[in-house]
Amino acid sequence: MLAAGVAAAVCSAVLNERDLLRVAVFVIALPLFVALLASASKVRIGASRTLLPERVPVGGHGEVQLDIWRSGHLPAGDVLLEDGIPYALGARPRFVVERLPQHRSVALRYPVQPALRGVQQIGPLRATITDPFGLCEFERELISHSRLIVVPRVVRLWGLPIGAGIGSGDDGSIRLHAGQGETDVIVRHYRQGDDLRKVHWRSTARRDEMMVRVEERPWRGGTTVLLDHRAAAHHGTGPTASLEWAVEFAASVCLHLGRAGHRVRLVSEHGRVLADTPGGGGQNYDNVVLDSLAALQPAHERDLTTGFDPAQGQELIAVLGTISNDSVHELTKYRPRGTRSLAVLLDTPAWTSGVSAPGHRAAATDESAALLRAAGWGVVIATPGTSMPQVWSELCRTVSPGASLIGGHA
Repeated sequence: MLAAGVAAAVCSAVLNERDLLRVAVFVIALPLFVALLASASKVRIGASRTLLPERVPVGGHGEVQLDIWRSGHLPAGDVLLEDGIPYALGARPRFVVERLPQHRSVALRYPVQPALRGVQQIGPLRATITDPFGLCEFERELISHSRLIVVPRVVRLWGLPIGAGIGSGDDGSIRLHAGQGETDVIVRHYRQGDDLRKVHWRSTARRDEMMVRVEERPWRGGTTVLLDHRAAAHHGTGPTASLEWAVEFAASVCLHLGRAGHRVRLVSEHGRVLADTPGGGGQNYDNVVLDSLAALQPAHERDLTTGFDPAQGQELIAVLGTISNDSVHELTKYRPRGTRSLAVLLDTPAWTSGVSAPGHRAAATDESAALLRAAGWGVVIATPGTSMPQVWSELCRTVSPGASLIGGHA
């Protein structure tokens, strides 16, 4: 506009046009006046960002709320807001606020629907502000990054494995010797899923609440859930990869056992502790497990080389991808005899081929399952078409031959 005003002034002098000179003066004065007005108005734009909630499961729905306010002596023009979000959360939101009130916040909301597990960064929030005449434009960064935790989906599971004992995660030094002639009967409170045949009616009548017999030693020190997250052990990409299925299943098992009163340790295939929390469940317990799994990245090791029992003598539930014969031997040779060992073995090639029928199962999967069963493990093979509750139900009915069981199961 300054260049146009100068050009108009030159033309007015050459053509001796006073009206054109007045236009030139106005065009030159207008941007100078707007710049002076913008500096004198002292308009300040403030903002805050709130995540509703801060943890969202994969495929769930969340919201981000932006509160915008301004201060200053004179009115401001349009405000264009653009918040930066990764592609996994959806489209980048943009808002235009035409009349931003003074000393009063304006609430703006936009939805997020995460498709991938992980710790996502939202932001920064950038604002483009114009003056009331639309001549000046200012760019500001109002808010930096906020962290949104996208946790794996948790599926509701029912029941506990056969012969799970009292399942309270008591210290491993406790030993029960039922069946060896003791006159005392050890009982505990009834929990959902307990076998009604174990109800001790005399104690139930005396205490006026359901009590069940404890006929075997408890799970020593709780339960260890092993998650195989090696990149070489899984197939597929994105939210439909076999690794994501394994992560969601491990999360569901940990929270299910924790709410049932077990102390649950979540470890990697190399024995690294991912989450270790006492039994009893609770929101804090859920967050510890889910946060650790949300940030979990694929490991680059090709084989399992623990060199020790990853469960440290506890009952073990292993969620495994494709595993070699050497890795099976490495995983089983340190397990103590008589301790429950269960495995969910993923038929990972089916996650890319789309064929999940038993007749099309990979030969390596069947061979690994046979080796684990020969070592005394209870094994269930999972495919993309098998639901997690169904896999868990089969696992609960699966008995590792080395475990001591209630009621003569074998």
